[in-house]
Amino acid sequence: MSKTKDTPVASHPLPSYLNPDHLGPWGIYLQQVDRVTPYLGSLARWVETLKRPKRILVVDVPIELDNGTIAHYEGYRVQHNLSRGPGKGGVRFHQDVTLSEVMALSAWMSVKNAAVNVPYGGAKGGIRVDPRTLSVGELERLTRRYTSEIGMMIGPSKDIPAPDVNTNGQIMAWMMDTYSMNTGATSTGVVTGKPVDLGGSLGRVEATGRGVYTVGVEAAKLSGLNIQGAKVAVQGFGNVGGTAGKLFAEAGALVVAVQDHTGTIHNAKGMDVAALLEHVAKKGGVGGFAGAEKMENEAFWSVNCDILIPAALEGQINKDNAGKIKAKMVIEGANGPTTPEADDILNDKGVLVLPDVIANAGGVTVSYFEWVQDFSSFFWTEDEINARLVRIMQEAFAGVWAVAQEHKVTLRTATFIVACKRILHAREMRGLYP
Repeated sequence: MSKTKDTPVASHPLPSYLNPDHLGPWGIYLQQVDRVTPYLGSLARWVETLKRPKRILVVDVPIELDNGTIAHYEGYRVQHNLSRGPGKGGVRFHQDVTLSEVMALSAWMSVKNAAVNVPYGGAKGGIRVDPRTLSVGELERLTRRYTSEIGMMIGPSKDIPAPDVNTNGQIMAWMMDTYSMNTGATSTGVVTGKPVDLGGSLGRVEATGRGVYTVGVEAAKLSGLNIQGAKVAVQGFGNVGGTAGKLFAEAGALVVAVQDHTGTIHNAKGMDVAALLEHVAKKGGVGGFAGAEKMENEAFWSVNCDILIPAALEGQINKDNAGKIKAKMVIEGANGPTTPEADDILNDKGVLVLPDVIANAGGVTVSYFEWVQDFSSFFWTEDEINARLVRIMQEAFAGVWAVAQEHKVTLRTATFIVACKRILHAREMRGLYP
């Protein structure tokens, strides 16, 4: 039977690993796409584009350990969407990395990059490994082998990795060197988050935390929350949470509770954040800090605070603890820290949630600056970088806020509306080839 324009044409069924009924981060992302679809207008015909990663690579990463044995690790690189530019997204080394997680993180990168309007698509990578069990030499061999295995996917104009959980400037330096050796020319633009001496950008380490602080200040102005004297609780006190906590404290807020993998600490009168950061640098975590009392981990979610900043891993705020949260505002420093069920609970409680896809976009924004600087071999001052970052974050947040008010939706849905329209409009304009 011939098809007519009235004959519905169904897409091919989703592969099992893309199924929204599968638990995990990818399922959460798909629920978020479903929530934004009614607001996409004529672009909704392209929405399946958002539900299917463009390219998924799963690789075996074998290395020789220091004791002479051979160990195998599973690695991933996922390019979710490249309609607006080359893929961009971090690489994490963590024992709980899964394909579902990397897929979701790559999709959130697509949304995040479009939300702040930098010319990137979304990508993400990872290796399922506990890097604390490896020596420096083993970690280098793992990084270099992984880089070689995904080498056909990455490149300065194809896909640009960056640091993420348990990866840093040294890892990026090894990745850049490995790619450069394999291609026969130094290629500083293949990764961002590099050491400054290798083409890295000033301000990159603090960029994500600075972005969290910037959108928090903007949201506070619009919602009538006074930062001066506001009580702040932070989960995760590394580059993101530590920087955000420091900036809020400098603005007159009180950091009253902090949680990381070493425990939870509390001081209702506010902590000396500079001293806490020094303690973390020496001890590797907040546990044992003399300027606060230890508290039970679960009690962190019900602590008396005005601003809560989850800056650790995804899925931390869920249906079991969302109802306990007393904060007026949640600023997502981590990727995917709030489940959809928790989102609804917080919304019903009147808690303003600043979603990850706008709140923690400071890191990728300065990664974009680094990439531009590497191409031009002309580098900006840290003051210039911070000023550009703040301007972009303020403008992006103002646009999201306006859409939220227009459609009377949450800031997460508003961010998805802005970003998904940009992604799908690019897809529509480019068309399908062949």
